[in-house]
Amino acid sequence: MSEAVRVEDARSERAGTSSAVSLEDVVKRFGDVVAVDGVSLDVRPGEFFSLLGPSGSGKTTCLRMIAGFEQPTSGRILLGGRDVSDLPPFEREVNTVFQDYALFPHMTVAQNVGYGLMVRKIPKEERGRRVSDALEMVRLEQMGSRKPGQLSGGQRQRVALARSLVLRPKVLLLDEPLGALDLKLRQAMQIELKDIQQEVSLTFIYVTHDQEEALTMSDRLAVFNQGKIEQVGSPAEVYERPATAFVAGFIGVSNVLDGDAAARITGSSHPFTVRPEKIEIVQLDEEVRESQCAATGRVREVVYLGAITRYVVELDGGGELVVMQQNLETSSMEALKVRGKAVRLRWDRSNNRPVETTGGNEGSVTDPGEGTA
Repeated sequence: MSEAVRVEDARSERAGTSSAVSLEDVVKRFGDVVAVDGVSLDVRPGEFFSLLGPSGSGKTTCLRMIAGFEQPTSGRILLGGRDVSDLPPFEREVNTVFQDYALFPHMTVAQNVGYGLMVRKIPKEERGRRVSDALEMVRLEQMGSRKPGQLSGGQRQRVALARSLVLRPKVLLLDEPLGALDLKLRQAMQIELKDIQQEVSLTFIYVTHDQEEALTMSDRLAVFNQGKIEQVGSPAEVYERPATAFVAGFIGVSNVLDGDAAARITGSSHPFTVRPEKIEIVQLDEEVRESQCAATGRVREVVYLGAITRYVVELDGGGELVVMQQNLETSSMEALKVRGKAVRLRWDRSNNRPVETTGGNEGSVTDPGEGTA
């Protein structure tokens, strides 16, 4: 476990916060493959907590172990302080919402939502009341008589959510539930899902590989890589102060410089990262203050993205940096004219973040698309 994770857990203990879910040195092996490698984690009651990472990083396996669909090879899983490592799913006070929703097409929305209550032999009158309450929570109170095929993708997602909420779990697990939606609907549902979570004051544990999704909804998040947790923190902490080069690259676009390229800028060869939006492109003769870092180079590539433009600058001292600037007054033609020009880059030293890295090129740019397949 990384130092950042240990510090975060120590903060929780000092605050005296009891955990809704705890993983204690959990390992999961599938034959010779170690899917989860010594993960320890505490999720607080009422928290929207995301497990974020590329495919194969161990996040979904952790969720399945919390749900009881998989058993840990070693370590313990606790719900509200109770060890549930060996309990089957139906004996745990959790419910799971999956990406495919798994709604019964021949049943109405109300029947789908109430199905779990019927299985538990809840009396019909109470069942009807709880179904109505659940549909109201997800703003579908007028849709109870419809069939799933008559609903939009976003509405079906909310039916699946209501079906889980109606059982009143202590923890709701969500396995990439918005993955099947188009971009616009997914963005709208991110806000709606967070609003619902705050209204019901329930602990949500959310699995995603989408960085924007995790940053938008989470109170805190854990970044997974190769079966381990690289960092735990709030979205702002993880974005602004990444603990490792992997985190810096996976959460948004980041620049990582090390070796001679770093030394020429900071005086130290230790790797550091600086976010593209923190860097300013100026004329070669522009003044640089003592509190700022600076580097000269040539613009290799320009990508006009409407609201912003992304510039890739090859540094004279080795490596390259990506710069992102808002197009407050810049047109696409003006942005493209910068390609090939010699420029100076400058940014406040306070925006440099030291990171741990396994080495590699003297200067690199990491993008969220890398490693997500």
